[in-house]
Amino acid sequence: MKVVVYDSHDFELPFFQEANSNQQHEFHFVNSRLTLETVNLAQGCKAICAFVNDALNAEILKLLKQLGVELIALRCAGYNHIDLKEAKNLGLKVVYVPEYSPHAVAEHAMTLILSLNRKINHAYNRVREGNFNLDHLVGFDLYQKNVGIIGLGKIGKALAEILRGFGCQVLCYDVNPDDAWAKKNQCRYVDLPTLFSQSSIISLHIPLTPETHHLINKESLKQMKKGVMLINTGRGGLIDTKSLIDGLKSGHVGHAGLDVYELEKDFFFQDLSRHALTDDQLSRLISFPNVILTGHQGFLTHEALTQIALTTLESLNEFEDKKSLSHEIQYQN
Repeated sequence: MKVVVYDSHDFELPFFQEANSNQQHEFHFVNSRLTLETVNLAQGCKAICAFVNDALNAEILKLLKQLGVELIALRCAGYNHIDLKEAKNLGLKVVYVPEYSPHAVAEHAMTLILSLNRKINHAYNRVREGNFNLDHLVGFDLYQKNVGIIGLGKIGKALAEILRGFGCQVLCYDVNPDDAWAKKNQCRYVDLPTLFSQSSIISLHIPLTPETHHLINKESLKQMKKGVMLINTGRGGLIDTKSLIDGLKSGHVGHAGLDVYELEKDFFFQDLSRHALTDDQLSRLISFPNVILTGHQGFLTHEALTQIALTTLESLNEFEDKKSLSHEIQYQN
């Protein structure tokens, strides 16, 4: 089956080539994102493979349908960027990668916590310049600190288990509490106000929905401890960036570790090092000495990329063989 892979990157090509070693599918890798200008690249393809920043609104979906596309394979876990209702109306099948490596993202969140706390970015730069002074590098023990995790899916649980290994007290919030898991791992489910007020560190691991959009905002920040550390490896829209910047400026937010940004689609996964950033909020964020922002790389491990490729190929094979789609997303009214 002929498949165009939009917004493809060098780091993922070997994994797709290995998964497709029998050459069952004819992949056409393109660097361009899926937009109105590039949608015609899907001409002659029964399926497309899209990434997190590809446009999959109603207009694009209608054009894909007209071109003969029948399947949209998302090589990511999030699907807030696709109009599922329109896809259903058009008869387009949609599949995704529901999980790849929860440990990859959880370990990246832990990396952000440790790097911010012990100021590894500053220490690294100092030593490279021959400066071995330790002033302004003081951190704190993680042992016995309260860490709040919002969203206890597989990633949230993986992070909780890592934190328990450090001796942290883990406070959890999820709309579907898993009491048996919490008891086994000595974690405690609480309501959001309690988590906000008692946690020294808060990490976000929930999907972006209308209900969770800007969950971290001016009002919720007021409920948090002064000096709180915020970690977001979920979706950028979970945090109101303006409120976060205000919190950093006032000192109420002590640290922020971000692998996502609410307007990242215009910047992430691109080399813009020779260009001026046109987003004032993004420029302000990365100017803070107590902020570490990475370019949506939490998933970027050998194991995760292998699983993304294998799951995507599994869906393509099922579709071509007219089998039930194991990883189909269906619109829910």
